[in-house]
Amino acid sequence: MSTLSKTPSSGAASTDFNTLSLNPAMQANLQQLGYLQMTPIQAASLPVALLGKDLIAQAKTGSGKTAAFAIPLLANLNARRFAVQALVLCPTRELADQVTTEIRRLARAEENIKVVTLCGGVPLRNQVASLQNGAHIVVGTPGRIMDHLERETLNVDALNTLVLDEADRMLDMGFYNDIATVTKQCPDERQTLLFSATYPEGIAKISQQFMKEPQTITVQAQHEKSKIRQRWYEVKESERLHAVSLVLNHYRPASTLAFCNTKLQCRNLAQVLKSQGFSALALYGELEQRERDQVLVQFANRSCSVLVATDVAARGLDISQLEMVINVDVTPDAEVHIHRIGRTGRADEEGWAISLASMDEMGSVGKIEQLQNAESEWHKVAELTPASQEPLQPPMATLQIVGGRKEKIRAGDVLGALTGEAGFTREQVGKINVNEFSTYVAVDRRIAAEALHRLSTGRVKGKSVKVRLLDDES
Repeated sequence: MSTLSKTPSSGAASTDFNTLSLNPAMQANLQQLGYLQMTPIQAASLPVALLGKDLIAQAKTGSGKTAAFAIPLLANLNARRFAVQALVLCPTRELADQVTTEIRRLARAEENIKVVTLCGGVPLRNQVASLQNGAHIVVGTPGRIMDHLERETLNVDALNTLVLDEADRMLDMGFYNDIATVTKQCPDERQTLLFSATYPEGIAKISQQFMKEPQTITVQAQHEKSKIRQRWYEVKESERLHAVSLVLNHYRPASTLAFCNTKLQCRNLAQVLKSQGFSALALYGELEQRERDQVLVQFANRSCSVLVATDVAARGLDISQLEMVINVDVTPDAEVHIHRIGRTGRADEEGWAISLASMDEMGSVGKIEQLQNAESEWHKVAELTPASQEPLQPPMATLQIVGGRKEKIRAGDVLGALTGEAGFTREQVGKINVNEFSTYVAVDRRIAAEALHRLSTGRVKGKSVKVRLLDDES
């Protein structure tokens, strides 16, 4: 049974990346990427992880945790050995994609480090081909990693680093047995790095079963008070969903993430908002991968004003410029509340965190106040008055082109088609996401119909393409 030793997360230690014992190429790459000062979780965990010790680190999305495990993982890697030497388990495909992108950026210092992503929703045969071409690092979701281990298309005999990212959410999603199955197949002589925003019971179980004297690092889960403005409204259960539209019409945020505690509440709220003319989409566990991808693309590219989500479904999302978080239901877990509201007010942005609470939820509110060491600022629902009679509409709309990476379409091809022959300006085109079989492009909402017509009758990469306008019903 392992023992947990506490490592303090604060102190006078330098936060410069150049104080770490990393090779010159990695240091130069970090400088180039703008990694100069370590975030609190990096400063606390990197010196420990680089010594090869097992680690349990409390860290939320947006805290710089990916670099906190990617840098030690890369330091452990032998680029000349064509075998899987590191495995990162993530709860969702979106998080796995983000982690893969970040590892690739950090790995640029080394020649030809190959990172392969293994997640569900993608044909197995393509992944098998990628693995056969050789991989140094695998990032994926537990179910799909298990599939490959069972089929013997993934070999982890040479593994020296195992990372469990957002372990609490993997446990929430019922992945404990999958994690255990995967971990048992990894070599005993390895380093295990576990990152989690909260500490449910299963974390201790994992550490006792699969880790060697892990050091525990906790960075206080708080936010800069000036960046996130919190307000609470007391509501009756019967008026909760309607209160969300009152909040939206009063504050008129361009981009809002609304958290519900259940899938049913998610669906109900999305329907209520749509019936009142809002652009709203729901994200919950049972969505097919294609639907999930479309929802996320539309919210991230500002074609949808409100994303209604459960905590598990929203895990791993990192949406920039999120103006507001609404806690439609109060979470009974105070740390999850901190995690929710931390989605807004990132980087140099400011954000609103609005929470609706009924009398039955006051016990949970008390726990949140205790953790934040601050009293809640309460307002009356009657104060919420519409700031405008105009419906709150997102600035962009999304066009879906049938064809993606398989057809060798690149973002530049789509941008060229819209700004060339079609005659639109670069400013009228937003984010372009090229997936395997589809391409999504955000355009200014005012030109959406015309852009649809011109792309449908024009050409992308010299070929005619099928295009449709995605709306909230898609």
